[in-house]
Order: sequence, then structure tokens, then C-alpha cells
Amino acid sequence: MSVDPKVIAAVSSAVGFYLQAEQEALLAQQQMSAALQPPPVVMRSPFALAGRQAAMDVRWAWQMRLPR
Repeated sequence: MSVDPKVIAAVSSAVGFYLQAEQEALLAQQQMSAALQPPPVVMRSPFALAGRQAAMDVRWAWQMRLPR
């Protein structure tokens, strides 16, 4: 059974276009999900960071039942 070289070329180019379309769709989906995520919260004040750490220390002490 002989296969026409034009058919082989058409099938291989169709597979190539399919793979390219899949890759572009995946990239578009990743960009869309990255755009929907909120930016990370950054504490700029060292006083705010110290206050948060102190609050976490108090909670830890209560969990360990140290004040009782």
C-alpha cells in the first residue's frame, strides 16, 4: 500500500497546527488565571509587622496554656 507524500504532508501539518493551537490555549488560560489572582499583601510598616508578631506570640502562649 503506497501513501501519497502530499497526504503525509497534510496530516503532519494538521497535527502541528493542532499542537500549536493547544499550546496557545494553555498559555492564554495561564495568563487569564494569573490576571485574576489578587496581588499579595505586603506589610510596609515595621510597626505593623511587630504588632502582628506580638499577637501571634500571645495566641501561642494561650494555646500552650502558659498563663494558667
